Amino acid sequence: MNFIQRPEQTEDDPPRRVVIAGGSGFLGQSLARFLLGRGYHVVILSRTKKTDNLVGDFVLWDGVTVTDQLIAALEGAYALVNLAGKNVNAYPTPRHRQEVIASRVQPTEALGDALLKVYRPPSVWIQASSLAIYGNAGDRVCDEAAWIPERYPTDVCLEWEAALGRAIRPEMRWTIMRIGFVLGAQGGALPELVGLARKGLGGAIGTGEQWISWIHEEDMNRLFLEAIESPAYYGIFNATGMQPVRNGEFMRTIRTAIEKKFALPFPGWLLVLGAKFVNVDPNIALDGRRCIPRHAHRLGFRFRFHELGDALVSVLRDRGRQEAVEKTEMDAAVEATKQGKRRGRPKRPTMVPPLSRG
Repeated sequence: MNFIQRPEQTEDDPPRRVVIAGGSGFLGQSLARFLLGRGYHVVILSRTKKTDNLVGDFVLWDGVTVTDQLIAALEGAYALVNLAGKNVNAYPTPRHRQEVIASRVQPTEALGDALLKVYRPPSVWIQASSLAIYGNAGDRVCDEAAWIPERYPTDVCLEWEAALGRAIRPEMRWTIMRIGFVLGAQGGALPELVGLARKGLGGAIGTGEQWISWIHEEDMNRLFLEAIESPAYYGIFNATGMQPVRNGEFMRTIRTAIEKKFALPFPGWLLVLGAKFVNVDPNIALDGRRCIPRHAHRLGFRFRFHELGDALVSVLRDRGRQEAVEKTEMDAAVEATKQGKRRGRPKRPTMVPPLSRG
């Protein structure tokens, strides 16, 4: 394939620009920090305005409209990473399903429309997808060529990926990342599971036999970087580690990492019963898939985190450091507020003793 080839970067060249659509969430911000640390210029396309805790240059975008700002962000960019999409973890009503599909397909189509107006498009488009495309696969091992059932949420993934095929320009290289359970300190589902485990609710969910295909966020970012920089990364990739584990082992390893022995299991029937009331999708926890990254492995990608225990210890250590930093910043802010109130408080009048008579 004759894809766009950019010249080698020199010291005099400006930083290469990577545009991340939907980059204000956990995955997008993790990738943005990672790329900034390697000298890239990161532009975030987001519906939300930038706040102090977010990194990257923000461009407000509604995910539908082709604006001049969107076209300018894409013009001459080195890579486009599309992570845009509504959170899937809500009770799966027909309306919610349609909203999930639209929130992924519409931004993809809009990006394609914008690229038609760009003179120098990015050399690569990296499209997020999900390992959920393989459905509730039981013990079946799923590589990138595995069978895909026709049911929700696989239809979301299929339409998401098909939208990329319609939107991308023929001279651009493309990579689809079917992403698994990303272990990170700043977001995703892991902090919530750790919180449950600390409260003694970190037992197996349902039968505990369902598979979890996980990847450490550092390896996830390294995989993104390979897709950005290496022409060999073309096609569909399972973005997951080499050693999936069952849910029971996953929760047990969390308890070991936080030194929590006691844990109550969470029966599947109770999760299904309560899902509608707390607006969650029970199938996210009860379904599983045993996926392997065959494509990346064949290209020589080497994971830094092979064992779940090591990955969890690393993530929890990073989370502890972040919490310590946040506590220090909060204490400093409280102290500054106190000092400001003291300085702004009017002085009490000095009491002058009355003059003595006589």
